[in-house]
Amino acid sequence: MHAAGRVARALARNLRARCGEHPALSITLPVTRSLTLPAALLTPPPCVLDIEASGFGRHSYPIEVGYVLPDGRAACMLVRPMPEWTHWDPLAEQVHGIGRSTLMDHGQAVRDVALALNRDLRGRTVYCDGWAHDYPWLAALFDAADLRASFRLESVSALLDEAHLERLDAARLAALQDLGLTRHRASNDARALQRALVQVGAPGD
Repeated sequence: MHAAGRVARALARNLRARCGEHPALSITLPVTRSLTLPAALLTPPPCVLDIEASGFGRHSYPIEVGYVLPDGRAACMLVRPMPEWTHWDPLAEQVHGIGRSTLMDHGQAVRDVALALNRDLRGRTVYCDGWAHDYPWLAALFDAADLRASFRLESVSALLDEAHLERLDAARLAALQDLGLTRHRASNDARALQRALVQVGAPGD
């Protein structure tokens, strides 16, 4: 089994044991069994979401949320930290390039971000490639907003088998290059992931 797949499944089992399904979210735990979908099912492309955060760990929180819809429309929102969200990792800032002062000056209130997500993603299954991190960050956002998500968050491992998952990182890097996008900004990473998912499931594999 691909190493990344083993790690993702171990994280999923650990998170399931600790908290199960979060009460604020209509978001499911990722499947523990990967399925290969026919290429036709990836057309139109899947809806994809990506989150940048203050760092890692239990006190981290989302600072930017980006998503791309199947028709190619995309949105990206900076999140203004709640007063109790004080965690900040300078190393993470070096990666995503977003300063805390930028969030305070230009970020949107958590409730506005959650409402926008519910409006645009309502009823959809939304895919991410870092479920073990994205799930608790999204839960923190909806907890702070005192809202329940109207969509389901699922791991990309639900779409691809191990052989296709092994090709996903290379396809994503190629997509970033082809699209001329910078990595580690939420909507850019989401757009690249969406394109990579289509490419690894393209006809003729």
